[in-house]
Amino acid sequence: MFGSNYGRDERESNAPINEGEEYDVKIEDLGRDGDGITRIEGFVVFVSGAKVGDEVKIRINSVRRNFGFAEVVE
Repeated sequence: MFGSNYGRDERESNAPINEGEEYDVKIEDLGRDGDGITRIEGFVVFVSGAKVGDEVKIRINSVRRNFGFAEVVE
């Protein structure tokens, strides 16, 4: 039991981003569902409502093991 919780925390700490943080980014690509894609230190972040070429400020909403989700903030 202790080992599985420890491993989970260790994996989550590998993400270079955390929920609630804000970043200035450039949208590099489009995801399958039309979300913009940017990378922060190589970590993929899907940005709802953003288009390729947009330079926007984003707020991280959710962080998964291999990617994150964000929204544009004004």
